[in-house]
Amino acid sequence: MEQIKHTHVQVRGLRLHVAEIGTGTKVVLFLHGFPEIWYTWRHQMVAVAEAGYRAIAIDFRGYGLSDQPPEPEKGTLMDLVDDVVALLDTLGISKVFLVGKDFGALPISLLAALHPDRVSAFVTLGVPFMLPGANAVQNHLMPKGFYITRWQEPGRAEADFGRLDVKTVIRNIYILFSGVETPVAGDDQEIMDLVDPSTPLPPWFSEEDLAVYASLYEKSGFRYPLQVPYRSLVIDSGITCPKVKCPALFIMGEKDYVLKFVGMEDYIRSGQVKNFVPELSILFLEEGSHFVHEQLPEQVNAILIDFLNKHSN
Repeated sequence: MEQIKHTHVQVRGLRLHVAEIGTGTKVVLFLHGFPEIWYTWRHQMVAVAEAGYRAIAIDFRGYGLSDQPPEPEKGTLMDLVDDVVALLDTLGISKVFLVGKDFGALPISLLAALHPDRVSAFVTLGVPFMLPGANAVQNHLMPKGFYITRWQEPGRAEADFGRLDVKTVIRNIYILFSGVETPVAGDDQEIMDLVDPSTPLPPWFSEEDLAVYASLYEKSGFRYPLQVPYRSLVIDSGITCPKVKCPALFIMGEKDYVLKFVGMEDYIRSGQVKNFVPELSILFLEEGSHFVHEQLPEQVNAILIDFLNKHSN
């Protein structure tokens, strides 16, 4: 079987790590979330390549094997959008299918709104179409120990994570984010304190998988990830009343903790999100957690390939 190839591509003054498999003329570009990295798409990349597509996954700037930007604290989600457009230009790709997980849904939403000519269709998992801004996540309506509020506080997560090795931080976040409840710390706790060290990893996430993630985050650290997405999430995109016309699919696990964000479930289930993306299909997977693509890869791969095939004409 063909192997995933790894290269670096010069984009806007930085070297981005690019993983690639498949030789199809139709390109599927995968964008990771946190605490993920290109490797989060290992199951999907192979499957879509075998279905005849060219699969590309990147480490965003400041993540994994990609370069750190010179001033990480000035980073915004628009930087990731501009990186993707420049990457497509450099690789000579005029139009792509986009697949994003968790905060990867935000650059996809921005790309679909700002660069519709580059997007054939898109899929997001765990987070629906959403633009950054003050109302993206309504922290003020969540408990005060809400993990996003804690991570947006300068220095707090750095001190919390800094007590542990990188592998333990990733392990803890994977365990927390696999749960049904939104991570909320008490007044006398930090987010890392919420995980009992004896808690096993989810059954679908091996020690080998954890070791790969840890090795990549050991290289990049958490400085840029805490800025993008968390601390830059409130920076408004300047886009009002977006209307995205391309076909789209949203996949959500019924057991995804993100459904507990204030207003999130209503935004999805009431169809409000379709005001912005009229061609959106919404699919809930009954047993799915926040990491539905790693937890239920065969199911997600089949859904993904069916969607790609349907919109490849």
